[in-house]
Amino acid sequence: MKQVLFEEDGAFRVGTILAEAGASFQVEAAHGKRSKVKAGSVLLRFDGQPLAAFMAQAQELAGTIDPQFLWEVCGPGDFAFADLAREYFGREPTPQEAAAVAFALHSNPIHFYKRGKGRYQAAPEENLKAALAGLEKKRRQQEQVDEWAHALAAGTLPESIGARIDALLFKPDKMSLEWRALDQAAHAMGSSAPRVLAHAGALGGPEDYFLRRFAFDFFPQGTGFPSTPPLGDPRGLPLAAAAAFSIDDADTTEIDDALSVRELDGGRLEVGVHIALPALFFDRAHPLEAVARERLSTVYFPGGKITMLPRDAVQSATLGEGRTVPAASLYLVIDATSGEVLASDSRLERVAIAANLRLAELDARLNAQSVAAGRVEGAWGAELFALWRFARQLRERRGAKDDRPDRLDYTFRVEGGRVCIEPRPRGTPVDMLVAELMIHTNATWGRLLDERGYPAIYRNQRAAKTRMEVDPGAHEGLGVTHYAWTSSPLRRYADLANQRQLVAALRGDRPAYERGELEAAARAFEVAYDAYAEHQRQLERYWCLELIRQQGIASAEASVIRDELVRIEGLPLVCRTLGLPTLAPGEKVRVAFGEVDRWEPSVVCRYAGK
Repeated sequence: MKQVLFEEDGAFRVGTILAEAGASFQVEAAHGKRSKVKAGSVLLRFDGQPLAAFMAQAQELAGTIDPQFLWEVCGPGDFAFADLAREYFGREPTPQEAAAVAFALHSNPIHFYKRGKGRYQAAPEENLKAALAGLEKKRRQQEQVDEWAHALAAGTLPESIGARIDALLFKPDKMSLEWRALDQAAHAMGSSAPRVLAHAGALGGPEDYFLRRFAFDFFPQGTGFPSTPPLGDPRGLPLAAAAAFSIDDADTTEIDDALSVRELDGGRLEVGVHIALPALFFDRAHPLEAVARERLSTVYFPGGKITMLPRDAVQSATLGEGRTVPAASLYLVIDATSGEVLASDSRLERVAIAANLRLAELDARLNAQSVAAGRVEGAWGAELFALWRFARQLRERRGAKDDRPDRLDYTFRVEGGRVCIEPRPRGTPVDMLVAELMIHTNATWGRLLDERGYPAIYRNQRAAKTRMEVDPGAHEGLGVTHYAWTSSPLRRYADLANQRQLVAALRGDRPAYERGELEAAARAFEVAYDAYAEHQRQLERYWCLELIRQQGIASAEASVIRDELVRIEGLPLVCRTLGLPTLAPGEKVRVAFGEVDRWEPSVVCRYAGK
């Protein structure tokens, strides 16, 4: 029987000829598969060979042939593999020997270039040297990759990898030796790159990974501040008649706003809203303006924050207790009984800050019981009650509804890797007091800037969609015709920019910003603000799951949101729940927790009954 060695799809095969039809053959392989082979693909004809072992024998023999020797003896021109086999063996080669030479030529493309059916040519000497040098380089590189991968798997961090942690995690060059070593170690360990680096001591854990990723994306130069010239010293501002107090969380250091109440004759009260004035400590030419424009907002997350302004700038302008500091003040003269606003005035002045009141302490004094009794005990009790009553009237006038009593806010406290999450009812009397006065201030100053023709950044809401825009528009959710953030200039660039416009308007100066500048800032602010909020949500989710893991919580009550989603009671945590039957939104169920994956972060959550 006639047999052939042929090439098919770039590979060598052997078979027995069953039929021949012109320029093609029907060939049967040793394992019985039949195929049509063109005559142009046939490299060698022979007969009488056991095909089952033919390829293995030829490949084994090819492994003993030195390609360098073949290259040295084959000459400069092109040649047929069968001729070289004849010369190599010094006789007519067997089919296996001829095939072995073909295999040796084919598997060493840096030594031999293919020139047609069964024909090859030796590579030029300079090309061969370059190719061999390249192979040697690759071999040494792979040795380095293997060494680093082994070290990572053993829990040791190679210096070269340690110098490129963030780039390897978040923007890897997958051709680099460091990435190849990290990827190789991850595959060998059945793990992921962040986990491998944590195993080697390069990461402190999932939280470190999340913080690094955020900083890499949004603070590529680091979260620290550059050295900047000294701040200015605002002078010549009049002193406010009334002392003021602020209301903030215990951890707040950027105190933007304070309040004051002063009795006037005729049953009137003067309510003052005082906003920190960083715009007077550094102007647009100061380098801190560029810093604030780049950062756009303070970033908050459990266990830390990244401030928009450096500490010295915050300390200079913050409304800290015992200080007399510059402020932009909105004064409202109101009827003490009806809460009707009789007069309104905006000023730049110095305000004495008598106290920094904290939410935890105020919640015990200014609450549903005290306002029902018509009296708030303790320091600033009369002022707090008067402000609450006025805020209540402001809320009613703009048609807002009270927050649902079951809605909660949460305070995360992280110390030494342990987390405590404290729920706090939303819409308390303290919350309502502060929120309404800030809404009124932002609405009033937004309208003032519009009426005086100073461009500003407005927070408009139409059809439940909120946008930062330069054209003023109503905020339908709040029920106000203008709403320009101005009350947090230490923490948000939109507020700082609007404050510069407000200062210019009150002084009769040219606008600090042109419309186009504010449009660009508004777009950038929205993108950054959303990204910062997403970072906060991810860290909050991580610490919720850490609480479950640290306290060994096996199950919890939850309320159905929709489909398989439930909200865990007592935590700001939404989970997808396996096995949840079709239930109405709001229905209460119990869920069982499985394993927490700290790196995702996620937890296995299963329905455990009503």
